[in-house]
Amino acid sequence: MSTEKERETHVYMAKLAEQAERYDEMVESMKQGYLQKVEDELSKICNDILSIIDEHLIPSSSSGEPTVFYYKMKGDYCRYLAEFKTDQERKEAAELSLKGYEAASVTASTDLPSTHPICLGLALNFSVFYYEIMNSPERACHLAKQAFDEAIAELDTLSEESYKDSTLIMQLLRDNLTLWTSDLPEDGGDDNFKGEESKEKPAEGER
Repeated sequence: MSTEKERETHVYMAKLAEQAERYDEMVESMKQGYLQKVEDELSKICNDILSIIDEHLIPSSSSGEPTVFYYKMKGDYCRYLAEFKTDQERKEAAELSLKGYEAASVTASTDLPSTHPICLGLALNFSVFYYEIMNSPERACHLAKQAFDEAIAELDTLSEESYKDSTLIMQLLRDNLTLWTSDLPEDGGDDNFKGEESKEKPAEGER
């Protein structure tokens, strides 16, 4: 884990490099010191939110929309940690993220319609997890396409108040599928979603 002491060491090395007129090393040490400070702050924010989710929000909900939303949040914030952690800490954050998304998916499959914005947002962010954290474009595409297809089949049941949110997330799912299928083998994916290769960051749902 990055520590205040490590950050101070980078700052100290930067000062030494400056005195020796080794400016490239000075800049690099300053960058590393600042990066560690940002990562420490992000870790604290994510862990504080995760504590609230685990200790208060999830225990206060038994089923339905709130449960899906809180477990999705847990998956999201653990994924944010996995994005910048390394080695064992990254592995642990990824495992907790997976468990959060899976728990949300179990409840969503029984308590929410496939067109519900929270259900679609869960599928969107869970698929981003598979693509970015687990490095599995095949699994990401499968999950995103399944959610998209199921929602399309039930599109006529959407209420007017949720239509805009649901169709927006469906478009994000489709955009990600177009982006990700360029990473699949020639015989993988769905030709209906294949597009030009792109390096864009995949879209996510609400945080």
